[in-house]
This record gives sequence, structure tokens and C-alpha cells, in this order.
Amino acid sequence: MDYWVAALWTLLPTVLVSLIFFFVLRSIVRADRTERRVYAKIEAEERARRGLPPVAPGTASTDA
Repeated sequence: MDYWVAALWTLLPTVLVSLIFFFVLRSIVRADRTERRVYAKIEAEERARRGLPPVAPGTASTDA
């Protein structure tokens, strides 16, 4: 029985750090996706306000 307890205590830190890493990366990717969506919406509103044609979907703006 001591073998299984030792194996669990050995694996537990790795599993916990991996889970934390997964959730942090997931939140970063979700935040980036949301930010890009909001930026595209603002850009579309500004183009419409200025009377410019809309940008085709999937076409990235290279203006920096």
C-alpha cells in the first residue's frame, strides 16, 4: 500500500502544475480571441462611420 501512496505523492505536483499551466494558457487564448473580436467590431464601426467599404472576412489589416 505504501508504494501507491508514494506514487501518488510523486505524481501529484506534476499534475497540479500541469493543470494550472493549462488553465492559464486557456485564459490567455480566450482573452486574445475576445480582444481580436472586439477590435474587429470597433474597426468595422469606424470604417462604416467614415464611409469606407467593409473589410472582407479573413483579411487582416497590415496598418500599424
